Amino acid sequence: MKTFFTKPYRWAVFFSLLLIGSFVFVLLDTFVIPKSLTTVTTEPTVAMQTSFQPAVAPVVTDNSYEDENMKITIDTVREYDSTIYVADIQLVDAAYLKTALAGNVYGRNIKETTSQMAESNHAIFAVNGDYYGFRDAGYVLRNGVSYRNSARSTGNDEALVIDGEGDFSIIHESQTDLESLGGGIWQIFSFGPALVENGQIVVDSTSEVSRSMRSNPRTAIGQIDKLHYIIIVADGRTAESKGLSLFELAQEFADIGCTTAYNLDGGGSSTMYFNGSTINNPTDGRGASEREVSDIVYIGY
Repeated sequence: MKTFFTKPYRWAVFFSLLLIGSFVFVLLDTFVIPKSLTTVTTEPTVAMQTSFQPAVAPVVTDNSYEDENMKITIDTVREYDSTIYVADIQLVDAAYLKTALAGNVYGRNIKETTSQMAESNHAIFAVNGDYYGFRDAGYVLRNGVSYRNSARSTGNDEALVIDGEGDFSIIHESQTDLESLGGGIWQIFSFGPALVENGQIVVDSTSEVSRSMRSNPRTAIGQIDKLHYIIIVADGRTAESKGLSLFELAQEFADIGCTTAYNLDGGGSSTMYFNGSTINNPTDGRGASEREVSDIVYIGY
């Protein structure tokens, strides 16, 4: 070993290998190695009581579900050379607008597909969430429980807040301390940007998520009025469906009449699940399959 290091270039090789090893470890630690931090609590919080099962059998079709607590209707439309799935959701209580984390655990690189999480939680309807586990910052508050209170301080920092009444509002994390929101917050999503505020489109034709293409598969959520929501998933990156820009996505919500709309994780993550099946065509542009993600937004009991 001593003889090996007598040649100067061999020290360079040694340190190069150390640097490469360190770099590979950082990549694995960031994107691959699972880190379980907290098991998800199942106790009702912020006055949210456990939701009840329907008293009578629901009415279910290929694109709709209705019982005394919720009504879901899904329309498929063609706009902007893209296939767009529009879910109109009406609830009697915000408690039915739920979230779930992969493996029932809050952590880093803990991932499952949207359909796996939906089935584990007996979801009637589900879409992918904000992929919180891909980042170290950004508020994470789900089903009334706060898991991460570190705000994003660079780039887009708009978060979607859903209060205990089910009403949407947009905050800037760098300007809003989590504690200042008080109790009674039901969900916070940290991705963005906001698409519609006060009924007005707040992105333009140049807006885009960092490092994304102009037209992409998309997932986004909006509110029309009290306990009345729209969730849109658009296919993209295929010959059959180009995908949407953020401005085109915002226009869809504005045309429907949403007062607030917010962009969730898109691209290969964009997935819509309904009544036991994935109904869109998830793809990353290279292959057609669901991407494993950190979390979902779902409707269910």
